[in-house]
Amino acid sequence: MKRFVPVLHSVSYAGVWPGQERLSISEFIGRATALGFPAVCLVAKHPHVSPLFYNKQERKDLKQQLRDAGLDLAALMGYTDFTCGLRQPGIPSAEMNASYVALLCELCEDLGCRFLRIFTGYRLEHLSYDQQYQEVLRGLQLSAEVAQKHQVTLLLQNHHDVGAHYKEFRWLLQHLQHPNLRAAFDCWSCYLQGAKGEELRQAVQSMKQWIAFTTVADYKVFPQFTYQPGMVNYQQQNPPLVRATAPGTGDLDYPSFFQGLCDIDYRGYVAYEMCAPLEGGGDLQNLDDTARAFLAYLEEMNATYGGGS
Repeated sequence: MKRFVPVLHSVSYAGVWPGQERLSISEFIGRATALGFPAVCLVAKHPHVSPLFYNKQERKDLKQQLRDAGLDLAALMGYTDFTCGLRQPGIPSAEMNASYVALLCELCEDLGCRFLRIFTGYRLEHLSYDQQYQEVLRGLQLSAEVAQKHQVTLLLQNHHDVGAHYKEFRWLLQHLQHPNLRAAFDCWSCYLQGAKGEELRQAVQSMKQWIAFTTVADYKVFPQFTYQPGMVNYQQQNPPLVRATAPGTGDLDYPSFFQGLCDIDYRGYVAYEMCAPLEGGGDLQNLDDTARAFLAYLEEMNATYGGGS
């Protein structure tokens, strides 16, 4: 029967937040194998698999190492921001990011990887929305054309500001309609923007024609307050503080999200990432324990929504 396939994201062991252990790619591959993951996705920048620091032989060696470990390379994880150059006039922001995507597509091709995750762009206050949207659109179109040449499918994640809300995200994908551009659609951004329950389930349903990947990260949400002495009371601050925790122990509405995946008959890669301050700290033992918790949680989701063993 078709099942959700667990994938361990190497960002979980990349030392990206204070106190988090950093492993080399070889160490990470060994860790993923020991934990029982069948697939991994790799950070496509330093300190992991940067296209600048992996020559042809090193790419060949990495491909063989993954094969020897019995691991499927589910995706390379790119880090684009198609609006970043718009802070100054004359900077070809879309082209610069598309050039980075081209390097990553070559890396995908060398590693035998068919998926490359990318982002849209962060909003800039001094420029109009339409100007930024058009730059993102142009960059994504250029990137998709490059990806097609390398037989790579781009996975656009609902992460950066432009297209972050699922309705805007769907609009963007409809606008592009490129066969080499799909969605890496996640629960956590939807939930933190207010979608839960039936709305969250319908959000997933609305993305049916595009979803090809998803990443799980669970969080506990802590409202923030500052004390106002003159009022002898507290004033609530926005946004609330968010901290990562083991899947199924946080506030996010994953049952509704996975029900939505079930509704659209999505079965495939479900990646897990620990890329924010994590309950229990960032030592190897806690990272491993939390990764195992994800495997157990995804088994529950498979039993409930994925069709069982």
